[in-house]
Amino acid sequence: MTQFDYDLFVIGGGSGGVRSARLAAAMGKKVAIAEEYRFGGTCVIRGCVPKKLFVYASQFHEHFEDAAGFGWTVGESRFDWHALVAAKDKEIDRLEGLYRKGLEGAGAEILHTRAELTGPHSVRLVATGKEVTAERIVIAVGGAPNPHASLPGHELCISSNEAFHLDKLPRSILIAGGGYIAVEFANIFHGLGVETTLIYRGTEILSRFDQDIRRGLHEAMEAKGIRILCQDHIQKVENSPAGSLAVETMKNGVLVVETVMLALGRDPNTTGLGLEAAGVEVNERGAVVVDRYSRTNVPSIFALGDVTDRVQLTPVAIHEAMCFIETEYKNNPTSPDHDLIATAVFSQPEVGTVGLSEEQAAKKFDEIEVYRAQFRPMKATLSGRAERMIMKLIVNAADRKVVGAHILGHDAGEMAQLLGITLKAGCTKDDFDRTMAVHPTAAEELVTMYNPTYRVRNGERV
Repeated sequence: MTQFDYDLFVIGGGSGGVRSARLAAAMGKKVAIAEEYRFGGTCVIRGCVPKKLFVYASQFHEHFEDAAGFGWTVGESRFDWHALVAAKDKEIDRLEGLYRKGLEGAGAEILHTRAELTGPHSVRLVATGKEVTAERIVIAVGGAPNPHASLPGHELCISSNEAFHLDKLPRSILIAGGGYIAVEFANIFHGLGVETTLIYRGTEILSRFDQDIRRGLHEAMEAKGIRILCQDHIQKVENSPAGSLAVETMKNGVLVVETVMLALGRDPNTTGLGLEAAGVEVNERGAVVVDRYSRTNVPSIFALGDVTDRVQLTPVAIHEAMCFIETEYKNNPTSPDHDLIATAVFSQPEVGTVGLSEEQAAKKFDEIEVYRAQFRPMKATLSGRAERMIMKLIVNAADRKVVGAHILGHDAGEMAQLLGITLKAGCTKDDFDRTMAVHPTAAEELVTMYNPTYRVRNGERV
């Protein structure tokens, strides 16, 4: 019988890698996990967690303004960027410690090194040059911001990685991109007092979201003072004599800003990983190709999370890791379920969504019913803030099943999580109608829209 140094070797200490290593080690398997940077991955170290902390920080100026409408007098306020960064770093250190503690407690061996494949069962530890073997290898190295290397002056720009560690808060920033990362950071920087411009080559931000939600968020962001330039893109970035950056755009001339941030997508982190040596197949984007059980074309090698370019979300990577454990170590073949994944954009206002957009549903079904409500949230009536919430349900007319739910407004992400359960269970509009409302809440609109706002038949609104 062939002997290996490890039963399982995991490359990458992010959400998917840590979960698979910890669960396998807890089952008594001999496990090693290698990470060249910090444990926790993009999400914990320089992604969703620090971003959400920055979102909270950026909202306080509106909270202070709103307080007057409720009888509060708030004194002079000021913001300290360095204090926020220090507090964020302390929390990230705490979370990384929990990841390490979980691995150690389960008995996994932690290796602080880059690891590269040398064969179907072998890995080289770069820090020492040592080669080790494993019966199974999991690739969970995630992704990295696309540097947009073809852009002249791209080296003068930052990505979301550097945004969390800026030496000082810029007075102005231009953010390139129209996805959730670009939109979220535009709201963060604006909320912290930075003059903010968003530039996006598409016709509308958040291209894969429901059109009503996209337009509603665009209008809300512009009303706050964020400049949005759609159907435009950066052509060149140069240093300007004043110490700022001169940004040449296709349609809006030259923009002068202190900082340019590129949020133009993320690429699988596979460069220099040794995939060729192991014979692992990748696609045109460099993502590892896997089957429904996260297996690569090499039977002993698996891949999880963003490196596979399936669905780039932390909970998805964790779910894929749990399915890997079920399949490989519990004799229970389980494939990840990527259908009806609820998601949120922590913009201001928030977006929460699950299922099909109106546009997608209209193409898939012969007839759909659209239930739509737009209203002023209760908090805004006393604060005087001119904001609107949008709630939208998409229903397949043939069987009355709710196939999409979309929210723009406060706590949209929280509502989307619960709606995810509802749609996953296959609930119909009749189930929504039978559900008693919780009053007074914004969410009650989801169960009190009894008549369709309109129908779409054969792709045409009727």
